[in-house]
Amino acid sequence: MTTLPTRARRTRIRLAGVLACGGLALTGCGFSGVYDLPLPGGADLGDRPFSVKVQFRDVLDLVPQSGVKVNEVAVGRVDDIALAPDGWTAEATILVNGDVELPSNAIAMVRQSSLLGEKYIELSPPPAGQATGRLADGAVIGLDRTNRNTELEEVLGALSLLLNGGGVEQLQTITQELNLALDGRESDIRAALERTTEFVTALDASKSQITRAIDGLNRLAGTLNAQRDQLAGAIDNLGPGLKVLSDQRGQLVTMLQALESLSTVAVDTVNRGGDDLVADLKALAPTLTKLGEAGNALPKSLEILLTIPFTDESVNDVRGDYFNLFADIDLDLQSILDTLNRSNSSPLSGVPGLGSVVDGTGGLPLPLPGVGELLPGGLLPGSSGTGSGQSGSSGGLGGIVGSLLPGGA
Repeated sequence: MTTLPTRARRTRIRLAGVLACGGLALTGCGFSGVYDLPLPGGADLGDRPFSVKVQFRDVLDLVPQSGVKVNEVAVGRVDDIALAPDGWTAEATILVNGDVELPSNAIAMVRQSSLLGEKYIELSPPPAGQATGRLADGAVIGLDRTNRNTELEEVLGALSLLLNGGGVEQLQTITQELNLALDGRESDIRAALERTTEFVTALDASKSQITRAIDGLNRLAGTLNAQRDQLAGAIDNLGPGLKVLSDQRGQLVTMLQALESLSTVAVDTVNRGGDDLVADLKALAPTLTKLGEAGNALPKSLEILLTIPFTDESVNDVRGDYFNLFADIDLDLQSILDTLNRSNSSPLSGVPGLGSVVDGTGGLPLPLPGVGELLPGGLLPGSSGTGSGQSGSSGGLGGIVGSLLPGGA
């Protein structure tokens, strides 16, 4: 057994005491674990770093003091990892150098430096044209802007599942069956692939029409959905109509059979009288030909026929202003006699046979008797009455008036 010199033993004792005193000092200053110890070679946070909370569905084995990088350059570190307020996701608090400029809608991902290397958080801007604002202290990057890479363990686990329970041993059987199915049918398979290519090309060329058709179907579906109450009512009311048709099925069948018989008779009639009908049409052809040759003469003749006895052309051959005179003659006897009574000179003076009723000056006696006075017993036919300055006569005015009244001579 080797014995250390006395001086060496004293040196080791002093070093142990210094370490013990240092540990007690660190404990008294609130040392809580190895995560609080600064790591050499870490990112430079600068004088004014800012804090950002990043939410992940799974942070894998990311630990505090892990790096935060932008474009593979360390710009910060993970300060804390805790459970998010929802109790299902993780929330990492990171410290980033204040000189780093990132949009407020930056994206965060958990990456791995190598196949078996350490985890770190990668910050990157959103796709081009979508950046807004600037990432600042207290910002939160939500779950919709975070993701993580696939772990090596997950890849190996999926590969193990494929190799152990995924039917890899059946690949040889599948390959053999495919060879048997395709053997000798290479030309047919090639033709089928070519037709498939043509079909896909045609679909691609018609995608705008297909899109419009789908949009039209969507609008139709919307219209039908808006009118579903009316459609339901129509369908409900369709039942009674179908019942009536069902009840009258026998009558409808009888009607159709009668129509069949009628069509048979009509066809037979047309077949038998076809030659006569053709002959009648041929005989009618000359008449129609002459009517066509008449041209405008026929309508002109109709104009003359409807204006007989005075045609439109006869107006040019007659001189005068009253050829088209229309007159209304009033034959009311009372109006005629009243007019004659109001006249100063009688228009009947000088008419033979009326001298007995005309005064010496050639005028009618005033006032002239009215119609009531000329009735039987007056100057009408068969009367012999006299008046002042008048002498009765069977002729004259009585004869004229009597000839105008019923029963006159």
